[in-house]
Amino acid sequence: MKQSQPRQGCLADVKVIDASNFLAAPSISMHLGDLGADVIKVERPGTGDELRAWGSARNGVGLYAKVINRNKRSVCADLRTPLGQEIIRRLVKDADLIVENYRPGTMEKWGLGFEQLRAINPRLVMLRVTGYGQQGPHSQKPGFGTALEGFAGAAYISGDPDRPPMLPAFGLADSSSGVMGALLGLAAVHEARRSGCGQIVDLALYDTMFAMLGPFVIDYDQNGRVQERSGSRLPWVAPRNVYRTRDQRWVTLSASSDRSFERLCEALDLGALREDPRFATNRDRVANVEALDALIQGGIEQFDRAVLIEKLENADAVVAPVNSVADILDDPHIAARGNVIRVDDPELGPLRMQAPAGHMQRTPQEVRQPGPSVGQHGAEILIGKLGLDEKELREAGLLPDRS
Repeated sequence: MKQSQPRQGCLADVKVIDASNFLAAPSISMHLGDLGADVIKVERPGTGDELRAWGSARNGVGLYAKVINRNKRSVCADLRTPLGQEIIRRLVKDADLIVENYRPGTMEKWGLGFEQLRAINPRLVMLRVTGYGQQGPHSQKPGFGTALEGFAGAAYISGDPDRPPMLPAFGLADSSSGVMGALLGLAAVHEARRSGCGQIVDLALYDTMFAMLGPFVIDYDQNGRVQERSGSRLPWVAPRNVYRTRDQRWVTLSASSDRSFERLCEALDLGALREDPRFATNRDRVANVEALDALIQGGIEQFDRAVLIEKLENADAVVAPVNSVADILDDPHIAARGNVIRVDDPELGPLRMQAPAGHMQRTPQEVRQPGPSVGQHGAEILIGKLGLDEKELREAGLLPDRS
């Protein structure tokens, strides 16, 4: 049987069981796999993780799953059945971390709760991802990222003042939970190796995003101020916005310090703004942001975007184009940094996706393979590693078709 490619990277000695579905929890194991962890993805027989049906497809193959499930080995197990439960028990014997995102109590109902699994492996860390967490009055509510983006306050402060609250155009709650979950899971694994005792990591989908939303809690606590929608502006720094150029294109621009504001004014031939008392300090600029933005927009729209960016960069002002994905894939800096990678896929052939974030000097992150097909590694793991009976597995539909 064909073996998976050898693992490298910082986490080559870490084993993760991904018993989760959808986006947030599988994102956690994606980040760990990028860092070299051995990730075994446990999927429902036949259809696999429902993420496979999300978004666009090519030749019937879901594209998002190729990203989120990269560097993972896929096996099938129905956790509602005794065989599926036995597969999990055998997998966790030498695992460091198991990631699950069922409603509180579900894993216990299946005989796979933390206390039941830690009896098999005392060092096991169980990372539990749910909408509202394991405790609290909402803990039994279902929760996808969209609902939690509203619950956490992100939607309320996003959008234009005269428009409805706005949800992000990507899975913000899910993606931020993926990053935080990887951090918390690794911290717990590190501690378990020191103490010999695992633990539960309880992560609600709104937790990370709520913590990321800036000073809106302390501002309300100390000043009674409720942050409202302000478009692309920020309530604590100005100028900061998107601006339209003469050729009807867009740039993002910010001047967070007094010196950066001076450089911006010089580059746009708006030197009078530096002497205007309305804009003397950052707090002054925030208080008079409507007038300030109108004057900056008037200066920017005198130039086509390419000319404007060159002019501002020559003045050491902070500016960037508002890029589409097509723009990004043509950008020489993106290419030089390796932010987009090309990998070969047995189902789709060569394909491109975002690379792991950041660069490590000695132990680089790596995408060894795109997301596998459902149960692709069943024989390798369920038979070759766990010693389960092939006939029983095939009768249960847990091995891919030999064809």
